[in-house]
Amino acid sequence: MNKRIDPVSAVRKPIRHRMLAASGFTLTALAAAAALTLTSTPAFPDAMPGGNRHLGQYIFRFDTFGDQQLWTTVLRMHEVIPAAVSPATALAVGLKVDATALPRNFFAKHDLNDPRTTVELLRRNAVVGVVGKVKGRRLVSVGITCALCHSTVDNSVAPGVGKRLDGWPNLDLNPGAIIALSPALPEDRKAVYSSWGPGRYDPRFSIDGINGPLVIPPAYGLAGVPFETFSGDGPISYWNNYVAVTQMGGHGNFSDPRLGITIEQTPDLVTSKLPELLAYQLSLPAPRPAEGSVDAAAAQRGAALFNGTARCGTCHIPPTYTDVHNGSDADTPLLHDPSETGMDPGYARRTATGKYRSTPLRALWQHPPYFHDGSAPTLGAVVDHYDTHFALGLTPEQKADLVEFLKSL
Repeated sequence: MNKRIDPVSAVRKPIRHRMLAASGFTLTALAAAAALTLTSTPAFPDAMPGGNRHLGQYIFRFDTFGDQQLWTTVLRMHEVIPAAVSPATALAVGLKVDATALPRNFFAKHDLNDPRTTVELLRRNAVVGVVGKVKGRRLVSVGITCALCHSTVDNSVAPGVGKRLDGWPNLDLNPGAIIALSPALPEDRKAVYSSWGPGRYDPRFSIDGINGPLVIPPAYGLAGVPFETFSGDGPISYWNNYVAVTQMGGHGNFSDPRLGITIEQTPDLVTSKLPELLAYQLSLPAPRPAEGSVDAAAAQRGAALFNGTARCGTCHIPPTYTDVHNGSDADTPLLHDPSETGMDPGYARRTATGKYRSTPLRALWQHPPYFHDGSAPTLGAVVDHYDTHFALGLTPEQKADLVEFLKSL
């Protein structure tokens, strides 16, 4: 049976692609990369020695893993940007500008409605998560990095312009709208991407063709959290590898027999960088709530409820506020059937485990909406969901105290 290959990653289930050289690039070849030798739970152990967080910062911010093969060769974004993407347009779809990469008064001297200014920003490496190669005044290639979705800025210069905040989810980013700018995509695909909206991305759509975007999660506060994915498919480096190869379009290796994916390319520009990338991610602390933004007395009462009447602490176990592993097996996450917590099972069915892990609770004040699909717009809605699902019978005052505690994490 022939399967349609989505040009965003050219990976479909259950297919196997090979490519032994970077030359002769085709859509099918985009999915190529040398298969990893994996255990029954495909993963890179997150206790990898030798990770250098300083090199990891560079990888996180500026390494495209060779994904220009997708964003330039296939999607032709190097043509779209000079023709139609001014800084004003870029900011409107949630892209961020690193002010530290620019001279003073840059914007006073450049037209924010001129795509040529965007090209100049790319030449200066100032667009967070986007790397452009500029020859003369001509943009010749474009790629993306981890920072595109998992960094923002502090808006210290203007909305969308400031110092980098690595690890913070860019909930203003509209990845689907950006992808839909490509002239290489058919209209039905553009319609799907355009439907996602800001702060959402579907990391499975290019695999199974089902439209069900997720909220972009934070990449900070991961120290001690072994399973980054909503469904516990594998530890952090597994997910970094999956995204780099199958979603970013990087030139590397990924294999997961559970998903029917084996992708092979030579050279592998991903695998050797995963320890450093992990080291940097683990160094990123979760941001604390602003002073005075939490009612300390209410939060203390909420903490007692969290570990008592509300039973939240049964699954959200301190200090990471997630369930770390299943019994004595540190490599196997303790996962939950969707019905167990009243979650929509749609996304779980598309994953390797078919279940959800308990989300690690960190800096909740910073990244609404909540749940994997963003179905809870506020922490109050989260508490209401579990109060109803588990028939807790919480009073309005108890709910408010729980919210204050959650804000404090």
